[in-house]
Amino acid sequence: MEAFNFTSSGPLTFILNGIPGLEAAHIWISIPFSIFYIISLLGNCTVLFVVSREKTLHKPMYLLLCMLALTDIGMSTCVVPKALCIFWFGFKDITVNGCLTQMFFLHTVAFMQSAVLVTMAFDRYVAICDPLRYATILTNARIAKLGLVGLIRTVLSVLPWPLLLRRLPFCAKRVIPNTYCEHIAVVKILCGDTTVNRMYSLVISLMIIGLDLTLIGLSYGLIIKAVLRISSKKAHQKSLNTCTAHICVMLMSYTPILFSALTHRFGQGIAAHVHILIGNLYLLVPPMLNPIIYGVKTKELRDKVGKYTCKM
Repeated sequence: MEAFNFTSSGPLTFILNGIPGLEAAHIWISIPFSIFYIISLLGNCTVLFVVSREKTLHKPMYLLLCMLALTDIGMSTCVVPKALCIFWFGFKDITVNGCLTQMFFLHTVAFMQSAVLVTMAFDRYVAICDPLRYATILTNARIAKLGLVGLIRTVLSVLPWPLLLRRLPFCAKRVIPNTYCEHIAVVKILCGDTTVNRMYSLVISLMIIGLDLTLIGLSYGLIIKAVLRISSKKAHQKSLNTCTAHICVMLMSYTPILFSALTHRFGQGIAAHVHILIGNLYLLVPPMLNPIIYGVKTKELRDKVGKYTCKM
């Protein structure tokens, strides 16, 4: 089979096909993409602006919300601009370096978001199960250190992916049936033995997502156990309300990514456009809904946002 390596003359490019089978509807599909992206930017930038301006919100919980907002902005921005270029103008070409860069940042942001969600679960655990020591256990400095540890873990885990991809040539047919460069999709157009690439990707994904989900499940298991011991109905309700937003965000974040990962490897019977649409919605819907959920469920943040809205 004809293959092209990085030493070939001329720049090597890939073709991002958008959503196969729905090419005629690309313009219509771009409408919700654009709306979701704009709402996501407005919502998350509002959270960042309000928290940065209000000293009363300079607390661990709101610092974590800012981290989540940054990952939401990064996740959707990695994908949507290029997707809209495909839908509107038919600009399907992407260079190898551009593709690998997009892939690296996309997976880095996704894993970083997982680390933030784990820290948020720990934050709620301490707030409910050990409230008297909350201020000493979770300081802003400690949250920043946990965020840095999560970032280092993520970068070290994802960095080998593009490096491993560069060791093999790409096949003559360099078409990626998607709107963005996802790791497993790029692996499928490699010529040669991709066992190392696939195994490393699978092991790292299972280790990071599996570990994070285990820690989140453990945190909320202990939270539920503590809540059930509360005799006061009012305190019981208040404790549950503090966790509702977090649980909703975590379900929205992990369910699509697990579905996408499983269907890539085991879902050969699922139509390609269904898989790709769900993968894109995972990158669009949670970033759009996260600030709305926290704005509705967190009274202090809601009041501050209302304060600035009324000034406009």
